Amino acid sequence: MAGAKGYRSYRGRGTKKKILLAVLLCLVILAAAVVIWVQGHMVYDADGTPHLDIPWQQTGEQEPQEELDLVIEEPEAPPAVHALSLTAAPLTQVSLKEARTAAEGSYNAFAVTLKDSGGTVYFDSRTALSGTVETAADTAAALESLTQADGGVTAIARISALLDPVAARADVEGMGLMNTGGYIFYDGNNLNWLDPSKEAAQAYLSGIAVEAAELGFQEILLTDFSFPTEGSLDRIAYPEAGTRESLRACLAAIRTALDAAGYEEVALSVETTARVIVGGLDETAGVALTDLADVVDRVYAVTTEEQAPALSAAAEAAGVAFVPELTAAPTGTAAEGSYLLLTE
Repeated sequence: MAGAKGYRSYRGRGTKKKILLAVLLCLVILAAAVVIWVQGHMVYDADGTPHLDIPWQQTGEQEPQEELDLVIEEPEAPPAVHALSLTAAPLTQVSLKEARTAAEGSYNAFAVTLKDSGGTVYFDSRTALSGTVETAADTAAALESLTQADGGVTAIARISALLDPVAARADVEGMGLMNTGGYIFYDGNNLNWLDPSKEAAQAYLSGIAVEAAELGFQEILLTDFSFPTEGSLDRIAYPEAGTRESLRACLAAIRTALDAAGYEEVALSVETTARVIVGGLDETAGVALTDLADVVDRVYAVTTEEQAPALSAAAEAAGVAFVPELTAAPTGTAAEGSYLLLTE
């Protein structure tokens, strides 16, 4: 019996297609193998030019490649600050000369008070309030001599920040720290403070700091940077944002103003207390060490030579450098570290 019509011819056409597909599959596999082999023997010259390194073309022993001797240099630690505070305010040529003579080459920094806790400004400031500037005839020349001195001497500007009776009373609504009755707040010493949450207070302090940088000071040291800790504290009309948040905002505003004026390299530091550094927080003052460490380059605190190592370790753990303020010059190994010798 004859087979079904057309069956044999159909099977013939299918067989040829299968053979063709098998050949194509072999070619694809072979091409993939060649690519893998080429990649395994591809090398690059020093200038990045690729070429094949075929094993059977190598006629001799390969010369060993020279090992690269990588040297990773550790960043140099900043030099220790050996600072001497200058007693005279305002600064004069005579007082500066006396300070340099007393230093006898053992100090690499001088700290000068440019604004004190009474609100007085000791340089010819454009932003200071009327009646607050007090200078001598040669203060400008003395400041220029200090800030432009050669020999790696650092000029540190001490600026009382929030303890400022003059500015606080001059603009109670705009800058002053107020009491719950809507009047200026008086602390336990009958003094007035600025409110760090108020933009006008931030702008005032930022202007003083920028002017100090313009004079050539390489570091701005803010003192009295906290809320009052003495007096009827329950009578303070604390900012709605909170004490810590207000201090952070004020500090950030000063740093931003320095950077915007082109003084990114000018260090910003804060004088605080041993309590803040060791305990991490003074709730009454509103100061937290971590808040300072986020912005400032150094923290200062009045302490003793014996207590300084513990404070330094605590500050370092928070990520910020510590400078002890001492009333007597340190001795021994302590003299190798940073310190500010107080002479006032």
